[in-house]
Amino acid sequence: MMLDDYVRLSIIIIFVSSVQGTKQGKPNVLFLVVDDLRPALGAYDYPMLKTPNIDQFASHSVKFENAHAQQTVCGPSRTSFLTSRRPDTTRLYDFGSYWRTHAGNFTTLPQHFKQSGYFTYSIGKVFHPGICSGHHDDFPYSWSEPAYHPPTQKYKMKPTCPGDDGRGHVNLLCAVNVTTQPEQSLPDIQSAEHAVEMIKKLSNSQSEQPFFLAVGLHKPHIPYKFPQEFLDLYPLDKMDLAPYPNIPKFMPLVAYSSWPRLFVREDFKALNVSFPFGPIPWEFQKKIRQHYYASVSYMDSMIGKVLNELENSGLADNTVISLISDHGWSLGDHGDWCKYENFEVVTRVPVIVHLPPSISQTAPSSDGGGNLFPFVDVFKNRHLRFHKGPTSSSLIELVDLFPTLSELASLEVPPICPQDPFNVSLLYY
Repeated sequence: MMLDDYVRLSIIIIFVSSVQGTKQGKPNVLFLVVDDLRPALGAYDYPMLKTPNIDQFASHSVKFENAHAQQTVCGPSRTSFLTSRRPDTTRLYDFGSYWRTHAGNFTTLPQHFKQSGYFTYSIGKVFHPGICSGHHDDFPYSWSEPAYHPPTQKYKMKPTCPGDDGRGHVNLLCAVNVTTQPEQSLPDIQSAEHAVEMIKKLSNSQSEQPFFLAVGLHKPHIPYKFPQEFLDLYPLDKMDLAPYPNIPKFMPLVAYSSWPRLFVREDFKALNVSFPFGPIPWEFQKKIRQHYYASVSYMDSMIGKVLNELENSGLADNTVISLISDHGWSLGDHGDWCKYENFEVVTRVPVIVHLPPSISQTAPSSDGGGNLFPFVDVFKNRHLRFHKGPTSSSLIELVDLFPTLSELASLEVPPICPQDPFNVSLLYY
């Protein structure tokens, strides 16, 4: 963790929001994590993107324009920002190790809140599942209860994408009729529904225990699998191409990726694209961008449902809300169609932080003049735009979130690094 960056992030939030002591006890935290989302949002001046719910959220929040991930791979990035340690400290550069046994018993963001008296719960993809979170999403250290994963996620690599031959396929482009899918649902729909139910449960609880609720959505991670109606928002003949579509002339190969995750998809393999760097036919490039955009709008709708329930439950006025992505994604920029590199388009991420009126003198209250986060149906409001909220162009990093959220909740900020990370007790909290 870079202390100077964290201090700068905290000062920016404090300055634009005039933070004061909470009037309702410790604030809750809603921690929203999106997978593979470059800042392709209306709030980040992408006019083609239709993301009214996140745009609305950003209009009442602090938006960071120059935020970056520590590594452009899901597992290492998530381990990094959830421990506030860079990959060279966590020793995770891929998906093959668990930091507690391979690097040090570092406290995580949710664990810190749990140890401070919070109920902590994970929905969807927050930690990267599997080896790099101990095969249990770091439960029971980080979470009060076992993490929830949407049951339909197990069909990610199954032939569920419709084809012209009437059969199911394992495709990259996978707009679907949800009623024909296994369990008649999709992972992010299930995660959003579970989050709504958990918020209702927390709202109805007689306990005064504050909560840290983490909700991770899978889209726009490949495959681009989403309800087919979202394609209608982005007609193919209106699709743009990357402004710099060619591989840099003198770029060393070590700086590039060969998009391995695309070549295992049936529709992509059928193009017979030359390995390792293509090029991809122009028409299919437009389809990839179309499906990425549609995936983002689908994800935005799920975010909108969660924020709407938080407000309807009466919890929004005492809940700090942050929305981030684990890293960006290339859509033909520099001839790339994946992540893994260090181009800005894959390191740069959206970071949006909302402070509630319980801790901010300037934050609007949902009970003082209409709702802040009513659900916006993108199909009925395709061209809706919102005013700009506070914005910062200062350079920040995802590792800054842990200490910043701790300070906003008036929790003691953990030390930067223990003297001996291999001599920290493994206690069950």
